[in-house]
Amino acid sequence: MHTPPLLSRPPSLRRFIARSLLLSGFALAAIAASAEKPNILLVLCDDLGYSDLGCYGGEIPTPNIDALATRGLRFTHMSNSARCCPTRASLLTGVHPAQAGIPNFNGELAENTATLAEVLRTRGYKTYMTGKWHVGTSAAASPTNRGFDEFYGFTNGHSQDQWNPEKYKRLPATRTPELAFPPGKFYATDVFTAYAQEFIRQATAEQQPWFLYLAHSAPHFPLQAPPESTKALLATYRQGWDVLRSARFDRLKQIGLITDERWKLGPLSLVPVEANNAIANGYSGQPNPAWSSLDADRREDLAHRMAIYAAMVKHIDDGIGRIVQQLKAAGTYEHTLILFTSDNGACYEWGPFGFDGVSRAAKTILHTGADLTAMGTTHEEISYGSAWANLSNTPFRLYKHFTHEGGIVSPFIVHWPQGVTSPGRWVRDPAHVMDIMPTLVEAAGATYPTTRNGTAVQRLEGVSLAPTFRGTAALPERAICYQHQGAYAIRKGPWKLVKGKRFPVEAVWELYNIHADPTEQHDLATQNPALVAALAQEWDQWAERTGSLVKTENIPAPNQSKKKATKS
Repeated sequence: MHTPPLLSRPPSLRRFIARSLLLSGFALAAIAASAEKPNILLVLCDDLGYSDLGCYGGEIPTPNIDALATRGLRFTHMSNSARCCPTRASLLTGVHPAQAGIPNFNGELAENTATLAEVLRTRGYKTYMTGKWHVGTSAAASPTNRGFDEFYGFTNGHSQDQWNPEKYKRLPATRTPELAFPPGKFYATDVFTAYAQEFIRQATAEQQPWFLYLAHSAPHFPLQAPPESTKALLATYRQGWDVLRSARFDRLKQIGLITDERWKLGPLSLVPVEANNAIANGYSGQPNPAWSSLDADRREDLAHRMAIYAAMVKHIDDGIGRIVQQLKAAGTYEHTLILFTSDNGACYEWGPFGFDGVSRAAKTILHTGADLTAMGTTHEEISYGSAWANLSNTPFRLYKHFTHEGGIVSPFIVHWPQGVTSPGRWVRDPAHVMDIMPTLVEAAGATYPTTRNGTAVQRLEGVSLAPTFRGTAALPERAICYQHQGAYAIRKGPWKLVKGKRFPVEAVWELYNIHADPTEQHDLATQNPALVAALAQEWDQWAERTGSLVKTENIPAPNQSKKKATKS
C-alpha cells in the first residue's frame, strides 16, 4: 500500500508522527547507549592465597575460574590493603583505606566517599550485592544506603557460620527472600551464588544493565564445607606443604607467570610472635615446621584442615561455573565484564597448627579418629594455620596482616570478550584494588561525582586499568603506599621499601628491588641508605596526607628502631 508523504497529511497527524519519530529516536539513542554499558560482575574472595587457583599454579581444582583466565587477562601484581575491611573500603571507593574511613580494622565508610554502586547507578545500572559487607554496621553505612538496590548476605562481623541461615539477611528489609533452603541444605558459599543468579535474573527481566558485587566470605575461617567435597581433596593434602609448595612453584614456571631465574622460592616464613597457639606449641618467632617433622596424627589433622579450605575454594569455582552458564544461556556472556580477586593474602591465624575456637586465645585441638570426619561439618570455628598459608601464598613471604608480598598481592583476573584484546596475556604492571573504581567508571562510561548528599567527595586515588585491556600499554609509573596496623610499604618503580611487625625483634625498613628479586629474598637497605631515606620520607608524606597513621595498640612509630629485623 502506498504511504502518503508526511506533508500531505493533516497538521495534527503530522505533529503526532513527528513526536513519535522524535521519541523513537530518543529510544534508539537510549538503546544504543545501553548497549555500550557492559554488565559487570565483581567477585571478591576472602583470604584466598596468591597461588591457590589452578590458573595461578595451585592444585585446587578451579576449572571455571581458570577458563576465565585463559580467555582474559591475569595480573601478576594486583595488590590490596593487607586485611579484609580496609581492602573492601578501598575497592568500593577508589581511595586509600584511611581516606575511605577504615584505616586498619573495622570502621565505617566515610560520608565523603562514593561507592561503585552509587556511581554506576547514575549511569542507569541496577546494583546488587551478595556476601560479606564489613565496611560499616550502622543504618547509614548499610549496603542499600550506599548504592545497592538489593542485598543478601551479612553486615556484622568479619565472618559467619556457613551452616547457619539466621546469620544472613535480605535487604531492603521490606523484601521477601526469594530463595528458601530446606533444613540442612543451607551452605552460605552456595547460597551467595544462588542469590547472584537470582539478582541477574531480575536485572535481565528488567532489561537493564547490572552491576553485581559477589563478595564471598570463603575461604576465610571458620573452615566449613560439605564432607563429600572435603573427602575428594584429602589425599592431595596428605602430601604436606613442602611437597605442594615446590610443585606450585614449578607450575608457576609452566604457566608463564615466572619467566626467569629472578624468582626464588625462599624458606618457610616465620610465625609471628603474637600467635597464642604458636607460643603454646613453641613456634612463636620460629619458621613454620617441615611437614616431615610432625607426627602422623598432627599431619592427618592438618591435611583435613587444608582439604576443607580447598573445598571452600572449589565451591566458589562451581558457583562461577553456574553463573557463566546462566550468562551464556541469556546471551549476555560476551557483553559481561567479569573481575575476580581476593582481599588479602592467606591467613596465618594463629600459628602452624591453626586454631579451634572464636578468639585470639583459642587453642588448637588435635582431631583424631571419628573427630576428623566431623571437621568442617559443624558450627565449630577452625582455621588452617600459618604453614598452609605459606603454601597458599607461594612463592611469596609472609601473610595477611603484613605488607610483604605474601600479605598484599592477590590473583586478579579480567574477562571481557567485547573489551579485552589479545586475551590470555599476563599483565605485569603493579596495580591496586583502588584502581577498580576508575576502571569501571571508564568501562561503563560513567562520571565520578564531585559531591554526595551535599558533601564534597574525595578525588580518586586509583588509575584506570583499561589501557591494559586494550593492549600491552604500560600503566603510568607511580608510588603505591600501604599501611596496616604497623606494617608499612611503598612500591615505586623497581623498588619496594617495607616494614614488618610482631617478630622477635622490632621491625625496621627493608629494601627490595622487586624487578630483580620478586620474592623479597635480599634486603638491600644497608647498601642504599639514601634511597631508604627518600622512600621513607615519601611514605611519611603519604601517611600524613591520607591520615593512614591512626593510633592503634602495639603499633610502633615508623623509623624508630635501629635493630636489624629477623628474616622470614
